[in-house]
Amino acid sequence: MLGLDPDPGALWPGEERVGRVFGSPSEAAAAAVLGHCQALIDATAPACVAVKPQLARFEALGAAGWAALEAVVAHARGAGLLVIADGKRGDIDVSARAYAAALIDGMHTPFGHVDGLGADMATVNPLMGRDAVEPFVQAARQVAGGVLLLVRTSNPGAADVEDLRLEGEGTVWERLARLVDELGAPGVGEAGISDVGAVVGATEPWRLERARELMRSATFLLPGVGAQGGRVEELGAAFAPGRAGGLVSASRSVSGAYLAAGGEPASAARAAVERMREIAWRLSDRVR
Repeated sequence: MLGLDPDPGALWPGEERVGRVFGSPSEAAAAAVLGHCQALIDATAPACVAVKPQLARFEALGAAGWAALEAVVAHARGAGLLVIADGKRGDIDVSARAYAAALIDGMHTPFGHVDGLGADMATVNPLMGRDAVEPFVQAARQVAGGVLLLVRTSNPGAADVEDLRLEGEGTVWERLARLVDELGAPGVGEAGISDVGAVVGATEPWRLERARELMRSATFLLPGVGAQGGRVEELGAAFAPGRAGGLVSASRSVSGAYLAAGGEPASAARAAVERMREIAWRLSDRVR
């Protein structure tokens, strides 16, 4: 899966020229980011199942950035890819419904229907509890989509909270995993995969067996491969339910592959994604 984490100061060579025809800095940066993301999608789509735009990277560019995000989503859909909105939202139920509408299915108003981003899945922060998550699950089920709850994330500071022990519950992340399993039970499809999945970092793969014990039907989004040090070869336990059981996400290691390998950026990005895909397929075939 292609992670889209565009930095206006680190685009593919030549993309920065795209923005120079626009007036304001936000419009110029958004135009350059859009061109960069479209080129990345074109290069890697045949070896991917989804794109995961990091919303903050677009939101930081203001209204022009959100417009660029919408165009990126449309481009990804045109390439046959699923879209995972990576915003890690989470709030009280009324706000959660608004976030879900913005990212997934839109909302009805007295003035007509307002479309949402139309993402197939969205990442959600469950630390405020079940009622902060359920509006996302409901919205996703309306459009046959899904949600991905943060369970054990890939950042070093995850241990500050997620590894704390709870009386009778194991760790915080294990309790969150049980919540994923509970919310996802009604949404298990014919393939045995639930519409409620989990974000489980690839940087500490030894946790995956325990995570799979607690969430047998969940899809695992596996960030942290490449720049953060995670290795696809160590993620086998995630694929126990099949290939859809694990979504390996890489961003900087794909967009920046040409810096290490040399050559043309698109070819290097395509090669990087194809290598990860082949390893993931072998792992999924081995554990089934």
